[in-house]
Amino acid sequence: MFDSQRVRLMGLAWLAALAPAFACSHKIRPVQVTTAEASQFTRTGNYDEARAICAQIVDNFPSQARCFNFGTTTQGRPMIALAVSADGTLTAAAAAAKQRPVIMIQAGIHAGEIEGKDAGFAFLLAMLRKQLPADALRAATWVFIPVLNPDGHERISLNNRPNQRGPIEMGFRTTGVNLNLNRDYMKADSVELRAELALIAAWHPTMLVDLHTTDGAKFQHDVAVLVAPSVPRPDGLTATAKTISDKLQTRLAALRHMPVPFYPSFREQDHPESGIEAGDPPARFSHGYAAERGMFGILVETHSWRTYPERVKATYDTLQALSEQVATDVGTWRTAQARAEAAQAALAGQSINLLYNVTETSRPIVFQGYQITREPSAISNAPWTHYDEQKPEVWTLPLFDQFKPAVTVTAPAKGYIVDGGYAALVEPVLRAHGITYHPTSPTTPVAVQTFRADTATFGDKSYEARQRLTVTGAWRPENRTLMPGAIWIPIAQPLARLIVGLCEPSAPDALVNWGVFNAAYEQKEYMEDYVAEQVARDMLAANPQLQTDFDAKLAADPAFAKSPEARLDFFRRKHPSWDERFNLLPIYRVE
Repeated sequence: MFDSQRVRLMGLAWLAALAPAFACSHKIRPVQVTTAEASQFTRTGNYDEARAICAQIVDNFPSQARCFNFGTTTQGRPMIALAVSADGTLTAAAAAAKQRPVIMIQAGIHAGEIEGKDAGFAFLLAMLRKQLPADALRAATWVFIPVLNPDGHERISLNNRPNQRGPIEMGFRTTGVNLNLNRDYMKADSVELRAELALIAAWHPTMLVDLHTTDGAKFQHDVAVLVAPSVPRPDGLTATAKTISDKLQTRLAALRHMPVPFYPSFREQDHPESGIEAGDPPARFSHGYAAERGMFGILVETHSWRTYPERVKATYDTLQALSEQVATDVGTWRTAQARAEAAQAALAGQSINLLYNVTETSRPIVFQGYQITREPSAISNAPWTHYDEQKPEVWTLPLFDQFKPAVTVTAPAKGYIVDGGYAALVEPVLRAHGITYHPTSPTTPVAVQTFRADTATFGDKSYEARQRLTVTGAWRPENRTLMPGAIWIPIAQPLARLIVGLCEPSAPDALVNWGVFNAAYEQKEYMEDYVAEQVARDMLAANPQLQTDFDAKLAADPAFAKSPEARLDFFRRKHPSWDERFNLLPIYRVE
């Protein structure tokens, strides 16, 4: 049985042990006592405090730390990062020159989930103060973003995240223009995410660690650590990720935590018996994106119903456990990363699984929960669930962690062309990711494969400030004369998986599915019905085969036969006045 009171007492003992990490009194300007430390981790400081701590760490460790700005938010706040290294390898250029592995940690992407900021500063200070073994600081350069979403961080309220225990005040989930940064990694709409992508491209990290807090049900487990990629890949990255995950789970258990290697949400809300799915993250999420780039992605999710001191400790201990692996294994990780990038550069003509679904095959696991009761609610007129934290229970639940490919494509032999005009919409995204592309302006038709949508269905509401679009159809060979401004994206480069994920319409985060090309699926010219009536008669008179095709369509499709508009549209689409670019994806494959 899990003793939550024991863990709370452990947390208080840890608070006392943590204090020396912030106390550097031998220097002229010691690192200040943080709001979190002064309040025994019941509160967190504002963004100005985070900036001050970053600067003060550099004052105390000038040869081992560097605080720098890497972007500006929509509300004009500087975005800061802290680089630390035992030997002073503190710039991207220096790390590249020395072939130094880089571990990048980010906190506050959802700014109400902020324990990563306080734990991250404490963890780096402990390494710099040699309160933790220094091997990890010698083996890699660590780059820490204490708050990726400063505007959300400063939208402070007592009432944010009501399903979370502490801190007493916290920031808001989204940015100053209400974008969720952890849905933005592929489309890269936000200035904050574009700044981070530039940071990633410059530093070329081996691992990206993203620090969060869960939502969801009440249970005893205090931290989930997900390591990506977690699905089969021919580049071998998954096997190394599995080793990292297994070691983290073992070490965290030894540190008296209750970790799980999956996001602990039930298939049916508040129904544990429905089981848990260990899903594969698409690349719109940080750890899924890291895997698509050929890095290792780690998502750390402390449990929202744990107190803030407990969550800070769980995050700190996760970083400590990770650092122990960095000290011994980061060279192996770097080799695996290089192998994965080389495999991406050779993906031309290869089959790629872009998305996996969980199968219905499950296995039983032991899960530490609480007693649940349900009663009718006069408020919602639905069952009301109660979790009794005074009555721990051990549940045996089905875990669905077997995957099957859901979206598989073959990478083009040579690359993609984005046609002129639309290229201006795509270039900023390519630049943000660091994808290589070139202008192209052939004067004669080019042999390509085009994708003309058989169906194009717009989302019924906005999602992340965009109206998503779902298209069906197939690639077909065609000769096309390119419009001015077209660009060429070669597939033979280390970010080939990202390129395919952006360009293939079946990919979950393709540009077309994020609504980048919605105008291409809007009909702009029309033929009035009375004109179409005469045009149809003229076309039938000139082409007997068309009459045969029309009759066959009437016989085969009752809905078509009953629709006057569909019947007229049959002829509109075959008339020379029809806009041949309507429903044409403005990205072409080159084989």
